[in-house]
Amino acid sequence: MAEIMDGKSLSLKILDDIKEKTALLKKRPGLSVILIGNNPASSIYVKNKEKQALNAGFNSIVYKLPETASKGELLSLINNLNNDEDIDGILLQLPLPKHLNPYDFLDKIDPKKDVDGFHPVNAGKLLLNENPYAVPCTPKGIIRLLDEYKIQIEGKNAVIIGRSNIVGKPLSMLLLNKNATVTIAHSKTKNLSEIAKNADILISATGCADMVTKDIVKEGAAVIDVGIIRDENGKLRGDVDFNNVKDIAGFITPVPGGVGPMTIAMLMENTYKLHLLRNGL
Repeated sequence: MAEIMDGKSLSLKILDDIKEKTALLKKRPGLSVILIGNNPASSIYVKNKEKQALNAGFNSIVYKLPETASKGELLSLINNLNNDEDIDGILLQLPLPKHLNPYDFLDKIDPKKDVDGFHPVNAGKLLLNENPYAVPCTPKGIIRLLDEYKIQIEGKNAVIIGRSNIVGKPLSMLLLNKNATVTIAHSKTKNLSEIAKNADILISATGCADMVTKDIVKEGAAVIDVGIIRDENGKLRGDVDFNNVKDIAGFITPVPGGVGPMTIAMLMENTYKLHLLRNGL
């Protein structure tokens, strides 16, 4: 029976630590979030981020733009936030409306305020293992969970199912930098079951419910579920068939309560660290 990797309790410890440290600062860190349109999931995520930022003692400002916002309007707002000395972190909530290409904007955010770690400068620094100003929050949270549960990374086979710029690719770099042997699988991968079965650490980030089944998991493996899917009954599920996989895995993250809370905690940690950086602390 797998040990449950409790991201919720770990995230609360991290957030409490940030709150204590923030209380000692002369100036409060500032986090700004840009939300465009009325995507229900994005609105919930942004509300939760704002709540946690305020709980940590940060100044939190949410800028809500209409679905019809133009490229010029968004670029103008980003420029203003880049020049705002009270703002340490800028987060552009994705996905954007179809008429806006996120890559027209992510590289316009000051890399020293890029709290999500998506700017090409930060992506390049991560690739080179050269101290990016911020590391993408979900991959960073996964590494923190592995460390918390003392799961060895060095020398282990790590398989990531999913190659997104938000999770799969940056996570592969973090694992490589910790001396894992990393395989990235995706929708065009052949023999996925054989590849997954060889993983000491198996991470799935596809958004396909229950695609990771017991028969493709190595006995004793650490299984990290990044997927968040709401089923027809409104219940949250992940990529992993949790009830069956937990019987063979050594460690497993639940959905909800696993990776999700860690992502929020890492966002707050990134904001705090960017504040220290910008203020020479």
